[in-house]
Parts: sequence; structure tokens; C-alpha cells
Amino acid sequence: MSDMFVKAAAAKDVAEGAMLSLNIDDTAIALTRLNGVVRAFGDICTHDDGPLADGEIAAGCVICPRHGARFDLITGKATFPAVERIPIFAAEERDGMVWVMIGEQAN
Repeated sequence: MSDMFVKAAAAKDVAEGAMLSLNIDDTAIALTRLNGVVRAFGDICTHDDGPLADGEIAAGCVICPRHGARFDLITGKATFPAVERIPIFAAEERDGMVWVMIGEQAN
């Protein structure tokens, strides 16, 4: 599959500090707003494969609800107990919609 932006959600459905879980082309992705900017990231914890969108957002990170691993929403960098980063996907807003780059990761 070549890299391309795909329509993911209505921009109004992506709220600051909340997460929206999606499955795009068999990839689990979550969307959130961080300081007004839409962020797209892999919705699977690299520590135990749990859904990150069930957790919370704090200090620019998504926190896994199972064991408290944190993942930076800009770089994907992990903190203990996770050691492997999560994928961060390019996202942009156009015409009231959020578009996510599938096939390419920003990190």
C-alpha cells in the first residue's frame, strides 16, 4: 500500500484531552487534540497490547490504563514498563475532517 492520507473522522469529534479509537486499514489508531493540534497514534500499548484509548491524556502523553506506561504524543517515546515506542501518524484537518497518513509514520 502506498502512503496516503485517508479521511478518519469529523474534526468536531476529536476533543482536547479525549481520545477517539478507530481502525483504519487494519491499523488500530487513536486521535486526540494536544494544545489544539490533532494527533494520531497507534492505539495498542507496546507493553501488553492493550488499547491506549481506554487510558487518559496527561502532560503530553497517553497513559496506558493497564500498567501506567506513558507514551509521548509527539515522538511516541515510551516510559517504563513499556520500552518500545508507539507509532505516531501524520494528521491534518481539512474542510472539517481529520485526515491521517496511512503507510507512513512520523516517528
